[in-house]
Amino acid sequence: MPKNGEPAELKSVTSISKIWLVPIVALCMGAWMFYHQWSNQGPLINIVFENASGLEAGKTKIKMHNVDVGEVKTIALTEDLQKVLVTARMSANSDGLLRESTEFWSVNPRISLNGVSGLNTLVSGTYINMSTNLEGPSSRDFVALSAPPITPSGTPGLHVTLNSNAEFAFKEGDPVIYKGLKVGEFESIYFNFDERVVYYNTFIQAPYHKLITTNTKFWNSSGVQMDLSANGVKVRMSSIETLITNGVAFGVPDGMPQGERVTDRTYFNIHESYESAAEERYKASAKYVILVDDTVRGLHVGAPVEYRGIQIGKVLDINPPNSNQQKWLDSGVAIPVIIGIQPGRIEQTDDNAGIEHITRQMRTWIKNGFRASLQSGNLLTGALFVNLEQYPNETSSSIAKFQDYEVIPSISNEFSQITEKVSAILDNINEMDLAQLSVAANQMMADISASADSMNNTADDFAGTLRQMDEQNVSQKLASALTGIAQLTQGFATGSKTNNEINDTLETLQQRLRELQPLLLELNQAPNSLIFDKQRKPYRQPGASNDKSQ
Repeated sequence: MPKNGEPAELKSVTSISKIWLVPIVALCMGAWMFYHQWSNQGPLINIVFENASGLEAGKTKIKMHNVDVGEVKTIALTEDLQKVLVTARMSANSDGLLRESTEFWSVNPRISLNGVSGLNTLVSGTYINMSTNLEGPSSRDFVALSAPPITPSGTPGLHVTLNSNAEFAFKEGDPVIYKGLKVGEFESIYFNFDERVVYYNTFIQAPYHKLITTNTKFWNSSGVQMDLSANGVKVRMSSIETLITNGVAFGVPDGMPQGERVTDRTYFNIHESYESAAEERYKASAKYVILVDDTVRGLHVGAPVEYRGIQIGKVLDINPPNSNQQKWLDSGVAIPVIIGIQPGRIEQTDDNAGIEHITRQMRTWIKNGFRASLQSGNLLTGALFVNLEQYPNETSSSIAKFQDYEVIPSISNEFSQITEKVSAILDNINEMDLAQLSVAANQMMADISASADSMNNTADDFAGTLRQMDEQNVSQKLASALTGIAQLTQGFATGSKTNNEINDTLETLQQRLRELQPLLLELNQAPNSLIFDKQRKPYRQPGASNDKSQ
C-alpha cells in the first residue's frame, strides 16, 4: 500500500485462469481415448451372406474358438440385390487371421443326420464363426459359407480325393470308417461332366491320417450289404452310423505291404466291396478264352475261376464285342468267355515273368487233357463259376486261338450231362411200343389175378383140413401119443429099473463069452478034437520059446 500519500503504481496482469485447466484436461483425455480407440481397432471387412437371418448391426459378434474377435457394424444389400453385404469391425490383433483361406459362416440351430448343432444360439443369439489356416495372402473381402464346414480350416489331418463312377453316392458329412471308428468325413462333392466321374473331397483326422498309404484301399460300407454269389451268401455291416447314412471304410488288404505315406490331395478309387478292393493287389493276369456250348445264365463278370477248389483267377468278360459271332440262331455257336489267371494267386511273381510261366504250363496241360467247365456255386441264386480240371481220358488237342487269346477247351457241366442222360432215357421211353407193353401188362395182371384166386382156394382148403382135424380130436390123440413116448423114454433113462436090468444082462453075456473063449480056440486049432480022442498038446502062447524038453 502506498504510504504518506504517495501515488499507487499500476501494472497490467496477463495470466490465464485456472478454471480453463478442466476443459483442457478433458479435451486431452478425449483425444487420447480417440487415439487409443483408433489405434487399437481392427480393420473393416466385408462379408457376403446368402441372407441376414439372425444378424443384427451392432449386436452380432464374430467369434473364433468362442472368443470375440469382431462385431457387425452395418448390414445392407449387395448392388445386384441378390445377397447381403455385412461390414464388420475386427479386433486389432485379428489382422493376421484375415487370409484368403479364412472362412466365415453364421451359427444357427441345425438338426441333421450328422447331429444337432448350434443349440447355444437359442440363448445367446446368432453369431458369425470363423476359422483360418493362416495360409495365403491377406484379404478384406470374403464370401460366407452357406453351412458350417465339415472340417474347419487348420484342423490337423490329411485331405484326400476319392472318386467313383459306380451307382452308389455319398453326401457331405458322410463318415469315413476304420475298423468301426469314425476317423473322417466327406467335405465336398464335385461331378466332372467330361469324365462322368464323381469326386469327393475327404478329410481324415489326425492321427488316423498316418494310416493312409499308397496301398490303402477304400470301399463302400453303406448300410447292410448282402452278397449272393458263387461263393455263397455274405452279409456285412460296418457301423451303426452307416446303417442310417452312407459311408466308406479303408484299410490295407491282407497280404499287401503297408506302402509309403501319401501327400495331401492324393486320389483313391472307391470300390464296391472289400473283396473287389482286395482284388487290386493282383495286377498281372494271363488271359484265356473258353467257348461255352451251354447256357451262361448265372455267370457274371468277376466270378471266380477255380482249379480243384482253389481260386486262381476271375471272369473278365462274357461275350465281348467284336467276337465275330454273326449267326446266333445257328446250331453249334459257342459263347466266348474271357478269363484271367492271376500268377499272384498261385505263388508266382505278379508280373510278366509270372504270366510267361503260366502260359508255358497251360500249353502243356491243354495238350494233356486240361479242360474248363461251368459249375454251380450257389443253388439258391444259380450263380456259376469256371472250374478248371485235368481229364486224362480226354483226347489231346492243339492250342487254338480266339481273336488274340488262346483257347482252353471246354466240356459240358454236370447239369448238362444229367440233362443229356435224362433226355436219352426219355428217348428210349419214346421208342418203346407202348401198345404191346400195355397188352403184356394186362396179361400179366390177369395171370397175377388168377394166381391170387388159386392161392385163395388153397388157403380155404387148408383151413378146411384144419377144421376137420380139429373136429376128429387129432390134436388130442397126438398129444396122448407124445405123452406115451415121453413115459417110454423115461423108462429107459439112466438109473431106471429097465436100464439096470439091461446092464446086468449085458455083463452076464460078456462073462459067458469069456468062458467059451478056450473052447473056441481049441476048435480053431483042432476042429476034430470033439470027435476023436487025441492027446492034447500043450497050448503055446504066441512068442514063447521052442523048448524040445517040454
